[in-house]
Amino acid sequence: MKLTRKLVLAFLAVSIVGALLAVVFARWMTIQEFNQLVTEQAQTDFIQQSEDYYRINGSWQGVALHFRESPRPPYLQQPRPPEGTAPFQPAFAFTLVGQNRIVVVPGGIYKMREHIPAEILAQGEPVEVDGFTVGTVIASGEPPELSNRETDYLDRTNLALLYAAGGAALLALLLGIFLSRGLTKPLRELTDSTRLLAQGQLGQQVDVHSQDEIGELGSAFNQMSSDLKSLVDQRQQMTADIAHDLRTPLTVIDGYIEAMQDSVLEATPERLETIHKEVQHLKRLVADLRTLSLAEAGQLSLNPVGVAPQELLAQVEAAYRLAAEQKGVALTLLDSEDGFDIKVDPDRMMQVLSNLLDNALRHTPAGGSIQMKVEQVEGWVDLTVLDSGEGISDEALPYIFDRFYRADDARQEGVGESGLGLAIASSIVAMHGGELKAYSDGTGRGSTFTVRLPMEDGTGSI
Repeated sequence: MKLTRKLVLAFLAVSIVGALLAVVFARWMTIQEFNQLVTEQAQTDFIQQSEDYYRINGSWQGVALHFRESPRPPYLQQPRPPEGTAPFQPAFAFTLVGQNRIVVVPGGIYKMREHIPAEILAQGEPVEVDGFTVGTVIASGEPPELSNRETDYLDRTNLALLYAAGGAALLALLLGIFLSRGLTKPLRELTDSTRLLAQGQLGQQVDVHSQDEIGELGSAFNQMSSDLKSLVDQRQQMTADIAHDLRTPLTVIDGYIEAMQDSVLEATPERLETIHKEVQHLKRLVADLRTLSLAEAGQLSLNPVGVAPQELLAQVEAAYRLAAEQKGVALTLLDSEDGFDIKVDPDRMMQVLSNLLDNALRHTPAGGSIQMKVEQVEGWVDLTVLDSGEGISDEALPYIFDRFYRADDARQEGVGESGLGLAIASSIVAMHGGELKAYSDGTGRGSTFTVRLPMEDGTGSI
């Protein structure tokens, strides 16, 4: 059974049950209250006639006969039978008791001249004449029978309740159809889009019309679909980039070897050195791919120890000082506050900083400058590399940590580089609980790379 039909039937069932319960309780309460009203009115009439009789006659003598011969009073338990049937023996719903607690008008379970206990009289209503209590009326039988007019009134009330219940059920049915369609429409759209997604049509999006749980589900589906398409596109681009980076050195190696086999070229030391460099490039590419794969899977081994951040920057500055001098770039390590440690894997963090500094050197022209510094920022430590080189365009900045990302106006990897350096550096920093960020005001205005790491908390954790 479809969800729409289930929801409609559920709304209808709930409305019918609710309406029937409302009708039953409303009818019961109406009858109870109406009977109570009729009883009170009949009792009032009985008391009034009793008072009138006593006021006229001065005693209760003959009062029972008076009530029996009265023309169908409202305080009878049953209506007077038709003419010609058995003699009418009225059964009163009330009992009249005189001053001496003797029954003068029998009713219900009390008989004529029966003595009534005081505790029962206390529950009755007094009969007063000229300010004196001359008797007591107690409810002794079943409630008086309803008249035809009163019965018709109750029947019309019950019919109105039934009409109301039917109207409520019909309204619930219409609302159920409307609400169920509103609930199931986005679900059907999600189902159709999911099927298309499963068939390989990526990037499916559904319209989100509400902010409820179904709307959140639609938004989550749209985000998932977008992320999935982006991941597939990245995988395809990465595959193409890997194939390109592998094909170039393999083509060079294959060309040299074929030419040497055909005796077109001699195997000179220079040519063998070229082949060796291409083989080393392939080895670096494979090693970088493995490192990146392990880092992104969280399986790259780390051996964190407490290290002074200034010491890390000093080591990488010493390693690149000669290369900077040969290129004519001023490499400076700025002084910073000392006396605190960060807990990192020194070898892995040197790999990150070496990558950033090598990247800065390749994109900073002669006469430029590179600065390195350490700063504390609210429980974090920033290791920053600033250069005055080419800079990064606003369009390329969000993608520079993607694998194999290249843009003409962004930082491209140089000859012999794998194109994975920044991606590896970002993954290693993330494994340390930190973040690698890049800043630039645009091309030609230099760039800033910041490694943000948590300070050592004294517990041996990062």
